[in-house]
Amino acid sequence: MKTALATAFALCLAPFPGVAGPLPDPVDPASFAPVDLDEAILGQLLFYDPILSGNRNIACATCHHPDFATSDGVSLGLGEGGVGLGLERRGDPDNMPPHRIPRNSPALFNLGAKEFTVLFHDGRIEVDAEMPSGFRTPLDDDMLDGFASLLSAQTMFPVLSPDEMAGQNMENDVAKAVRQGLITAQGGAWDILARRVAGLPDYAQRFQSVYDHINSPDDIGFTDISNAIAVFVAHEWRSDSSAFDAYLRDPSALLDADAQKGMALFYGAAGCSACHAGAFQTDHSFHAMGAPQLGPGKAAAFETHTRDTGRMGVTGNGADAYAFRTPSLRNVMQTGPWGHAGGHSQIEKFLRDHMDPARAAKRFAPGAADRNGVRLPPLDGDDWREMDDPAARDAITQAAMIRAPKGLNPGDIAALVSFLRSLDDPQALSGRLGIPDTVPSGLAVGGAP
Repeated sequence: MKTALATAFALCLAPFPGVAGPLPDPVDPASFAPVDLDEAILGQLLFYDPILSGNRNIACATCHHPDFATSDGVSLGLGEGGVGLGLERRGDPDNMPPHRIPRNSPALFNLGAKEFTVLFHDGRIEVDAEMPSGFRTPLDDDMLDGFASLLSAQTMFPVLSPDEMAGQNMENDVAKAVRQGLITAQGGAWDILARRVAGLPDYAQRFQSVYDHINSPDDIGFTDISNAIAVFVAHEWRSDSSAFDAYLRDPSALLDADAQKGMALFYGAAGCSACHAGAFQTDHSFHAMGAPQLGPGKAAAFETHTRDTGRMGVTGNGADAYAFRTPSLRNVMQTGPWGHAGGHSQIEKFLRDHMDPARAAKRFAPGAADRNGVRLPPLDGDDWREMDDPAARDAITQAAMIRAPKGLNPGDIAALVSFLRSLDDPQALSGRLGIPDTVPSGLAVGGAP
């Protein structure tokens, strides 16, 4: 397996020559599809409207909030049954979540760029021209036609998750449909949500104004909802105006000395660009890097373990064990905690651990102080079951197979961090449309009262 770093922030520190390699080309505006502003505004309202959750209490923005750089500010979030945002989120005493969301909430920057053809930490949704819908997803042949982009297809899977947005067991009509396996058909989960939206006059009018094929509320389909949200996400969090972007377009727009040193390391001796390649610092591939596993893991319904084997869960290939998708590093300094399970709250430690995953395993062993640094909203449960098991820790470490570069001293780490700061884009972090004052359902904007 190719060595590297994986989710939510991962730096490939493989052995490379001690000279700076070529820099990527500047981001080409043609990398992004044109945006219809009215469609984006419609998507903005839907993104912040809890109407799309089974219990009408969670919006897309609950776990992808601009206050947390389009993530949620915690290692593993609380979905259905949670109240509040970020570290203030708590379980509702009257409807406690059974467990945490099993993976760290990924950032949304540049997901509308055409080169993003695989999404989610494990890549379970990807472009595939051989599939009837054009996308390979967990629904396979049952996937609806009409999704205008991969981002659109990805956008609406969280509404099917009992832990994220659908609700538990049989507590609402969406949760019942999901439990019964009714997803895409008439009367299924997606249709129920489409009918909810279509029943609100403001949405009905907006959909008819934006889409030529919609002439009445009855014409509004689930794919129309997801298409609008995808256009909003692509527009709102397009990120190509950082200091590094300015430098790529005009080298006279100098980076500061520390950032330039970090850039030379990133594209040279440190070898980060082996995986964090291209204009958006990602190869869109999958790598194991030994990040700590915490939380409930990704077990099948009949399993009781707390492992998360990443890409292997999609491909069934043992060579993919513990490999996760290389994330883009745009605005990465703002998107922590980092790692597929959010195990790292300090980038400097993440970089050092990536160079030595065996060291990382020790830092998260039973009794280790670094366990106290993870950002977890309070919830009863055994969050450290995997890292308590020496065999499980060893399996994660062995899969990484890191051959770390030698001689990266604290000054080098600091320089890399300075370079990462140059990837921050104030416009993308602020957003273009912002948070609406109200949403057509009249529910709490963003799902957080």
